[in-house]
Amino acid sequence: MSTQIKLHNTRTRRKEAFAPIDPGNVRMYVCGPTVYDRAHLGNARPVIVFDVLYRLLRHVYGADHVNYVRNFTDVDDKINARAAETGRSIREITDETTGWYLQDMAAVGALEPDAMPRATEWVPAMVALIERLIEMGHAYAAEGHVLFAVDSYAKYGALSGRSVDDMIAGARVEVAPYKRNPMDFVLWKPSDDTQPGWESPWGRGRPGWHIECSAMAHELLGESFDIHGGGNDLMFPHHENEIAQSCCAYPNAEFARVWMHNEMLQVEGKKMSKSLGNFFTVRDLLDQGVPGEVIRFVMLSTHYRKPMDWTAEKARQAEDTLRKWRAMTDGVDPGDMSGAALEALADDVNTAGVIAELHRLAGKEDAAGLKATAGLIGLLTDALGEWCSLEADVPTKEFQEKVEAYVTARLAAKSERDFQRADEIRDHLASIGVMLSDGPQGTTWHLDHTNPNLGNWEALK
Repeated sequence: MSTQIKLHNTRTRRKEAFAPIDPGNVRMYVCGPTVYDRAHLGNARPVIVFDVLYRLLRHVYGADHVNYVRNFTDVDDKINARAAETGRSIREITDETTGWYLQDMAAVGALEPDAMPRATEWVPAMVALIERLIEMGHAYAAEGHVLFAVDSYAKYGALSGRSVDDMIAGARVEVAPYKRNPMDFVLWKPSDDTQPGWESPWGRGRPGWHIECSAMAHELLGESFDIHGGGNDLMFPHHENEIAQSCCAYPNAEFARVWMHNEMLQVEGKKMSKSLGNFFTVRDLLDQGVPGEVIRFVMLSTHYRKPMDWTAEKARQAEDTLRKWRAMTDGVDPGDMSGAALEALADDVNTAGVIAELHRLAGKEDAAGLKATAGLIGLLTDALGEWCSLEADVPTKEFQEKVEAYVTARLAAKSERDFQRADEIRDHLASIGVMLSDGPQGTTWHLDHTNPNLGNWEALK
């Protein structure tokens, strides 16, 4: 294999050369959404991160040799509560929200996985897995519930690096009289007449959250597969519990070889929350006119293992950059992909490194290389290009050169302390939607797409 992928494995705490179990069938599972409402901006980050990894795996191993599974959790107490609030059926809500999710993720350029199982369609597999765990002494039934016995798995806590005592001290553990150990978690719970339920050996009930991913990953990818991904908020308890269930049920298998977790998202330097007024769904941003490609670009500008700060300024800069790149590549066939970009992406999905290389290609006016390389991370694709009306919104190269000449003239005026002239140049540019920003790196400019005179390039004398 000419390209050696290296991935940071949460399980081993180090970056490792990726060696799939079967190069002819590279398998990846990523935890998907609980579908009770619109996907918020933070939900989009793992989708975009693992979409890029999916593209890389397909590039290296071939599209027909990669199997990517991302689930939908469509049985959950939040969904039940939403149904009770609205008087709508659970299936109606989950069908609608699943559709919303797929539309919004397509808008940010995410390819659909090879399989997208809904938890409610795999309950028999979950029941079978629970029965297996009981038979092997790793789970027990009590008062209509089935619980996993945490003390039956010696390696519990290894993924997150926590001891069981620390977890009990730091977690909001549900205290219930039927639990043998406070950390034991629910595999199956009883349902009343108002809740969704399935018949089982323990009575009518529904699965706990964690068992669904173990069961669906086993059914669709096998006892051992290559990569399991998700946000680092899922590391404990969800992924820790998945490992415990699956490794106890199939002790001779590995479950997932590589565990990958993306860091969380902030908005304007603060944790996203409704109380701070900085909570956005993906649809909110799209409806406000932020293109999906811009959302994708901003997300990929930060390495997935670093906290990502969404700001309006980053979105503005991303839009300007993409408009210029689309103008440069309009009508151009993709050329040779940059080897440096592929090397960066193969080094633990370093998308920020790829974007730095895209800037370099744009700077040397390699339009064909820019288009081919951007496609590697899902940018400058035809599918994401509708937002950018090249004829109306993107200045010609001649116009850009005129603006740069004005910027140079303004800098000269400022150096000569002719501030009146400098202000006249700034105001003249602003009148046709060209906004200047002075910063430590010099003067940059961007287009104000709310200016009605934008596009009146003839006014730039």
